[in-house]
Amino acid sequence: MVLIIIHSTLFIFTLKTSPVIALIGNPNAGKSSLFNQLTGLRQKTGNFPGVTVDKKSGTWPIDAQTVATIVDFPGIYSIYPKSLDEQIVTDILANPAHPDYPDVSIVVVDAANLHRNLLLFTQVADLGGPVILALNMLDVARQQAKEINAVRLAMRLGVPVVRINARTGEGLDLLKKAVLGQLEEPTLPGKLFFDPAEEIPELIEETKVQYQLETNYLALQYLIQHDGFSFLNRSQQVGLDTLIHNYQFNEQTFQAGETITRYKRIATIAAEVVTNQRAANQPTWSQKLDRYLLHPVWGYAIFGFILLLIFQAIFAWAQPFMDGIDSGVAWLNGQLKESLPPGPLTDLLTDGILAGIGGILVFIPQIAFLFLLVALLEESGYMSRVMVIMDRIMRKFGLNGRSVVPLISGVACAVPAIMATRSIGTRRDRLITILVTPLMSCSARLPIYTILIALVVPSRRILGLFNLQGLALMALYLLGLVSALVAAYILKLFLRTQERGYFIMELPTFKLPRWNHVGLTVWESVRSFVWEAGRVILAISIVLWVLASYGPGDSMDRAEARAKQQHAALATDQLQNIIASDRLEASYAGQFGHFIEPAIRPLGYDWKIGIALLSSFAAREVFVGTMSTIYSIGSGADDSDITIRERLRQEKNPITGGPMYTPALAWSLLIFYVFAMMCMSTLAATQRETKSWKWPTVQLVYMMALAYGSAFITYQLLH
Repeated sequence: MVLIIIHSTLFIFTLKTSPVIALIGNPNAGKSSLFNQLTGLRQKTGNFPGVTVDKKSGTWPIDAQTVATIVDFPGIYSIYPKSLDEQIVTDILANPAHPDYPDVSIVVVDAANLHRNLLLFTQVADLGGPVILALNMLDVARQQAKEINAVRLAMRLGVPVVRINARTGEGLDLLKKAVLGQLEEPTLPGKLFFDPAEEIPELIEETKVQYQLETNYLALQYLIQHDGFSFLNRSQQVGLDTLIHNYQFNEQTFQAGETITRYKRIATIAAEVVTNQRAANQPTWSQKLDRYLLHPVWGYAIFGFILLLIFQAIFAWAQPFMDGIDSGVAWLNGQLKESLPPGPLTDLLTDGILAGIGGILVFIPQIAFLFLLVALLEESGYMSRVMVIMDRIMRKFGLNGRSVVPLISGVACAVPAIMATRSIGTRRDRLITILVTPLMSCSARLPIYTILIALVVPSRRILGLFNLQGLALMALYLLGLVSALVAAYILKLFLRTQERGYFIMELPTFKLPRWNHVGLTVWESVRSFVWEAGRVILAISIVLWVLASYGPGDSMDRAEARAKQQHAALATDQLQNIIASDRLEASYAGQFGHFIEPAIRPLGYDWKIGIALLSSFAAREVFVGTMSTIYSIGSGADDSDITIRERLRQEKNPITGGPMYTPALAWSLLIFYVFAMMCMSTLAATQRETKSWKWPTVQLVYMMALAYGSAFITYQLLH
């Protein structure tokens, strides 16, 4: 309650805590789709309190008086966890003091696989607390000639059952009414679906009394999972160990018996509510497609062809938009220089901030198309097939099949990809996956790839279909994948263990993409890229402009005087370009670039590239922004409307007098960035997941050595 006194008038406001609604379900049951429908753009990401597990939450205005907090829990098959992200679900559901403990749990089930999905539902219901069963994917069930009687199912389960379509939003009004009903007058099942007190009554009763627990099934979870519960202190865990020892309780045997008993009871319920009109041996159309998509030969051929189309599209579709943004930034830069008074602030705005950020904005179309096409593959259900066929390859290199998910996620960003390794059960497989995931080419590398490929690879088509630039881009991504597999194979020779990994993946049925979800994914990905990269680039652009605009003592003035004396006969515009270049070389940034130039000269790089290499340690995508700033400062006033790509094409090698960006130099840079660990966020994520600075150091050293050696060989062979 809040008291506010204004001019002796007392106002009393009652603040109602927002109820917490949990979305729980099997992977691919439609839980995340329902989350997007309920929250729309009112979403945020973070971590569950006390652990580094991703947490998606958002607000859901149920009615005019109630705004609920929706928490999308990690997908699980049962409450007995096999990985860190699964552990957090049970950890919360068994602890009413947890800030994310739900007032109401919505268990989303796949109607086409009701028998299996009901296992998790019955476990959640037995833990206690209001539960709603959201019956999703009824359209898929109908395609399989299955009909489900929701009214009869609600009567058998003893809780509200709501028919929904998470993809279209159908049934959300009924779900709102059910949630409000459970908040006001909770409806609980009349009895437990599995009551452990029927078999071990004394142990369950003593556990409930000692730990003040409400339900028998929660007491069972204390006995079976007490070592994994973070909210239990050491003395409580020791007490539970003592109970287990005194009663000679075998956790694994009891858990297996529970699962068998549950499935027997679920089979009885399913037989009463599900009508199946399809012949047992009649395949669905998804199963017919899977004969080709999961084929040991055709599956890889189809995947390779789809990858080829994606990279072709990234170049072909994005090029007009990129040219427009590139020209627009260059035009704006020129207009600002003409309209604003000359001075340091104008130079900072145009040559520093605008040039640096413009070097990133130009790549928004390609990044948007990349995430668009990947989102379409995920929405349709094809990405799950990719994980299954890639599992066959992963195992030969010592990786767990679950490593496929982080490696594929690494194409977008290595940081969430490394966090996704929590689903890997064995420590060795998880560690190896963490160490090799940054070798997958992330979206931050895309600006570097595209601008350098455009310089040295002609935009020519083969057979009238395949663009050479798209083929080159695909080759770089495949190189990252191959190097990750080779590195994993080498690491497994040093990191030995007796643990055995496993990979379980349920294949969802194929669906038409939901364009609103695809659009939301693309928007969030592009916004995150621009916002995260933009903040770093803005800071680095300002620092770099200062370092490149000022030098020790009068070194820059003396450089300008020498240039005027040595090149007095040149035309004004040519002289201005030479003066700008010489002043840059004499600046703090130029002198620092010259300091590291001997170390990078064997790779073909000069001091300007050296500055960009160092600045990109903050984030890889900063390389292009730094080059934009460097070449803007190092150019004359008449070149203000030239795009960054034109500046790179016009750059001359001071030693040979020819083009600086030759194929040898460009490919050396490309290979360097395929392997280079130049992302502080990735190193921080590795440290957080491994809880040690040892492995980030190993990651940094081996990737930088691989990058330097590969770039050196590439340049020497092509030079």
